[in-house]
Amino acid sequence: MDDGFAGGTAAELELTILMPCLNEAETLAVCIEKANGFLARTGVAGEVLIADNGSTDGSQEIARAMGARVIPVPTKGYGAALLGGIAAARGRYIVMGDADDSYDFSRLDSFLEGLRAGGQLVMGNRFEGGIGPGAMPFLHRYLGNPVLSLLGRTFFGIPVGDFHCGLRAFDAAAIRGLGLQTTGMEFASEMVVRAAIAGLRIDETPTTLQKDGRSRPPHLKTWRDGWRHLKFLLMYSPRWLFFYPGFLMTGLGAGLAALLFPGPVTVASATLDLNAFVAACFMLLTGVQMITFGVLSRVYAAMTGFLPATPRSNALARHANTDRLALISLGLAVAGLAAFGYALVKWAERDFGPLADPRIPRLVVAGLAAVAVALQTFFSAFLLGTLAIPKLRRDAP
Repeated sequence: MDDGFAGGTAAELELTILMPCLNEAETLAVCIEKANGFLARTGVAGEVLIADNGSTDGSQEIARAMGARVIPVPTKGYGAALLGGIAAARGRYIVMGDADDSYDFSRLDSFLEGLRAGGQLVMGNRFEGGIGPGAMPFLHRYLGNPVLSLLGRTFFGIPVGDFHCGLRAFDAAAIRGLGLQTTGMEFASEMVVRAAIAGLRIDETPTTLQKDGRSRPPHLKTWRDGWRHLKFLLMYSPRWLFFYPGFLMTGLGAGLAALLFPGPVTVASATLDLNAFVAACFMLLTGVQMITFGVLSRVYAAMTGFLPATPRSNALARHANTDRLALISLGLAVAGLAAFGYALVKWAERDFGPLADPRIPRLVVAGLAAVAVALQTFFSAFLLGTLAIPKLRRDAP
């Protein structure tokens, strides 16, 4: 097994068992032994591939002595190591997992069966298969993973209960076609999200997780890497990052402003007056700004291929163009200035003295808010036009 193959030549390989590695000398040998044992037991034509990320503890020599193929990946990071390994893999299918002896590479049967049945990404589920004592930190088990998995299902409709299981199998060509790019721990999220967006078939199978066999701390950093995962999920979902919160704030702000425009409103023992009206206008302004950001991000994402074009995004691109948005902003500016001018005239009629009509100061605030929204929309329209310039150049004859 000096060539790193088991049961066939490079041209015949069905499976690559891929392990990213950074100083895993304590556990690497047992992981490779289990992987080799799986290939021997099942008769699968495969290889064990170690994507080494700059180990200095002799991990490379251990891997080669165990019959694995080793490729160096100079770019640092969990995702970078896996990207290098995926590019170099010779199998039609790839199973990836950490080299810390927390996953059982001798029991990959259900993963391979899922791929053979047509699955393009088969995720392990540690919550269904079993988590050994001390194998997963409390925050990861009861907060981080459940919350991020819930967000993944909500944002993207991904039918998995363990969004960040490190043991997963996939069709090599399908995953290479996604153009994955992240180099850190958020690579785990990118693979699942991009697979779902591309319409790949995603299945799930129970797997186990045991306490890793290393004496040093893991590479994973709870808060830093959790934030990177969350940030990635939000960046890939303009609806949840911008549109839904924006429409909610716009609706609440507009509703509260309409309620307070005629005059003060008493709720229980509290009286909502001009200050509450100002707050409602700020809420409205913030909501419109978030919607504007959502339009910009979704149209740009479709232009660049960051997110696939959909009927909704195509309609958004058709209607949210520079000319139309500039006209809308002009109308808002005129309306806002008219309201402000009317209020100023009414105040002048009172020789700029006290105003008995509570609607006049509200007209001032509403008019200024409309002008602010108009300016924001106007400049966003031109930013959108600037973002479209590269695409217009590509489409030009």
